[in-house]
Amino acid sequence: MIPILRFSAEDFAARFARIEQRAEAMPAGVEATVRDILRAVRERGDAAVCDYTRQFDRLDLTADGLEVRAAEIDAAVARVTAEDLAALQLAADRIAAYHRRQKQETWLSTDEDDILLGQLVRPLDRVGIYVPGGKAAYPSSVLMNAIPARVAGVKEIIMVVPMPGGEVNPHVLAAARLAGVQRIFRIGGAQAVAALAYGTATVPKVDKITGPGNIYVATAKKQLFGLVDIDMIAGPSEILIVNDGSGNPRHLAADLLSQAEHDELASAVLVTTCAAMATQVQAEVARQLNELPRQAIARSAIEQFGAIIVAADLPQALDFCNRIATEHLELAVAEPFALLPQVRHAGAIFMGHHTPEALGDYLAGPNHTLPTGGTARFFSPLSLDDFVKKSSLICCSAAGLKRLGPQTVRIAGLEGLDAHGRSVQLRLDDLNA
Repeated sequence: MIPILRFSAEDFAARFARIEQRAEAMPAGVEATVRDILRAVRERGDAAVCDYTRQFDRLDLTADGLEVRAAEIDAAVARVTAEDLAALQLAADRIAAYHRRQKQETWLSTDEDDILLGQLVRPLDRVGIYVPGGKAAYPSSVLMNAIPARVAGVKEIIMVVPMPGGEVNPHVLAAARLAGVQRIFRIGGAQAVAALAYGTATVPKVDKITGPGNIYVATAKKQLFGLVDIDMIAGPSEILIVNDGSGNPRHLAADLLSQAEHDELASAVLVTTCAAMATQVQAEVARQLNELPRQAIARSAIEQFGAIIVAADLPQALDFCNRIATEHLELAVAEPFALLPQVRHAGAIFMGHHTPEALGDYLAGPNHTLPTGGTARFFSPLSLDDFVKKSSLICCSAAGLKRLGPQTVRIAGLEGLDAHGRSVQLRLDDLNA
């Protein structure tokens, strides 16, 4: 049963700390195992990738079989119903429309007559997206990672997705086609991340890797950051619902369970100012749990890392919300826009009683790849910015150099970098000759 807590309880801090710290303790040996996998892929390329795929995914492949071919994609897409394909297409269209609004253009400033400044915006050449393929299939992850890259103008999008036992998920491949993925490889785990980062004879080396995965995938991305760019280190999913006593307890319970069914480490927390609502939601969670196909996973998450907290008032609830900096924040209140100015930290904010978090997971439009574990204090959702890079532009005329050069030489002198100053002074001398 999901517990009911109060901020005023003496043991509240200790009890909630367990929820906050649920992902901090890495199982023994994970980092060393990942280092070994990365080293093997760097040194042996495709052979190592095939060995680990055989070991972890029960799939015996040679290098020729790593890539999913066009005919196989065609056959998989043909198995998708027209209704399912229409839903995926709607999601793809809405995600593309949302991310197009984020597009930045190259700009030039002519505010000064003698110096031209600007910023050059260019897409990355090649990105890799990781799509989980373990406990569930996630066509939505394909759309959320590949479509912003395509809208940004990335030339080549490479997808890796594990296919344990050789099982192909047609919806994942259909989503890849809709999203504009050019090449797909049936590999997963740290070995897939390594193949994308280092490149092999078969798997192209990419500039950036995005997408969620298990602890081995997250650790591999972390260890390879710098050789390749990454989106973020994704932790277990989480939802925090702020409630003022209004709304339907059935809906709030369903929203908590929508995150709890992700995995056993998922966190689902409701903060309400109404003790009666807390009791009603607790009963609803217990009832609805029995109806879920993924009941065992959701029950484990709810019992270990779920909570209903009774707050004295909404300011106390929002202070807590900002401290937690949750991945998904639902403002399940009568007047959500009145509270919005007080929210400082959240990955995505869902406003009002008719905006369940699941809508954002699939086809509202904003990206569902969000910062977790309190990192919404300084990270943002995946966006078009993740798939472009920016270069500064500077063009100085002779007059501009005369105007700014002397002070440039002075500052170089303050830092003891005489060659810096000389490179400017020589030009000034020539101009003044």
